[in-house]
Amino acid sequence: MNTIEELCQKKGLRLTEQRRIIAQVLAEADDHPDVEEVHARANARDENISIATVYRTVRLLEEAGIIERLDFRDGRARYEQTGDEHHDHLIDMRTGQVLEFYNEEIEKLKDEIARKLGYKLVDHRLDLYGIPLDEAEKDAE
Repeated sequence: MNTIEELCQKKGLRLTEQRRIIAQVLAEADDHPDVEEVHARANARDENISIATVYRTVRLLEEAGIIERLDFRDGRARYEQTGDEHHDHLIDMRTGQVLEFYNEEIEKLKDEIARKLGYKLVDHRLDLYGIPLDEAEKDAE
């Protein structure tokens, strides 16, 4: 059983076989899929899973705090499992590839900024957008 299924059980969410497959697809994903991608992967395992079932299940999991909705400015809502370990994202503006990273200096700096402004930071989200350096250099020429 994957973490998403375990969290569903803990929160008392009923998992039909189709929801279980969708939960497995989301738990196995390492690429922040959108609903259409989740549907394609789930449908490969059970061709009776409709896009509507995926939308309902994703909404249910999001409302339960089991998965998180991400907006990377590409017009698609993407999803990842809500985790205990914080990370930030770097999005390649040309390919849409999403790189996850953690940087201790950034973490210290954000706390320092909040403190200087009179706040204790309780959460944050950092999404960086860029293009590969070799392409940026070509564009500058």
